[in-house]
Amino acid sequence: MAEENVTIETETQTPEQPPRPERSEQPIVGVRFQEGGKIYSFLPGACTDLVPGDFVVVDTAWGRQIGRVVFIRSFPPEKRRDDLKTILRRATGADLALRQQWEEKAGEVLRELRERALRQSLPVKFATAEYTLDGKRLTILYETEGKVDLEGIRQELSESLQTQVEMRQIGPRDRAKLLGGYGACGELRCCSRFLADFSPVSIRMGKAQGISLTPSDITGMCGRLRCCIAYEYETYQEALQGLPKLKSIVRTPRGVGKVVDLAPLKGTVIVQIEDQRVEVPAGEIEILPKDSQPAPKEEEE
Repeated sequence: MAEENVTIETETQTPEQPPRPERSEQPIVGVRFQEGGKIYSFLPGACTDLVPGDFVVVDTAWGRQIGRVVFIRSFPPEKRRDDLKTILRRATGADLALRQQWEEKAGEVLRELRERALRQSLPVKFATAEYTLDGKRLTILYETEGKVDLEGIRQELSESLQTQVEMRQIGPRDRAKLLGGYGACGELRCCSRFLADFSPVSIRMGKAQGISLTPSDITGMCGRLRCCIAYEYETYQEALQGLPKLKSIVRTPRGVGKVVDLAPLKGTVIVQIEDQRVEVPAGEIEILPKDSQPAPKEEEE
């Protein structure tokens, strides 16, 4: 019996195309180089197991430095950044020991500069001196009221130390931030503890909050207006909306009187009615137009 040729048809399966990889979230590492200093962003690179508090070695515009990890955050693909530098490695014990050696050497340079400024009566306050981790660069920060030519000192230091020296002028607030210490409130200075940037502060902010404008009460250790004056200014601005101005004549349930003080956060107004001061909720007063305000009483002879 002849064998029949049987053809078995099989379905031709098209291999599935692998899904296109989606751009995953990008981790960003925030690194700080000084207590209370600015936080700079870096890519983690091969350091994928970092946690806040770790020390890392990075390349910066000022040279190779050791910083401390402050945060690690993930950003969506649309906020991806390709302009950031990558962390070189986790800092080792040898790196930290080397940094300490450079800090001690920088401290010696700083002491010599301060003694020199005192001997030569230079109107300069040298704040800090800092070496990079490789010792190739020394940055000196100083404060002065006017312009002082320190190029001769810079060149002399560069030749004697055999390193690149940079002198950078800073303001009184920056110097106070670097020095640290306690404020008049008894707490560590805000600038040294958490302020990365200085916001503008004005006398107007103090007036809006009813703060004493005595210089000793509003001036910080840096000789400038205290940074904390700006903290609650916006809140006071919102609370002052709808309140009458000082010296306005208003009608209250107790009678007509003059506004002598404001309590914005309480939403009340202090009104002088004859010989009494009355605290009245802002919603219970009516500001009288100037042309309808009663004329002041004439003093009896």
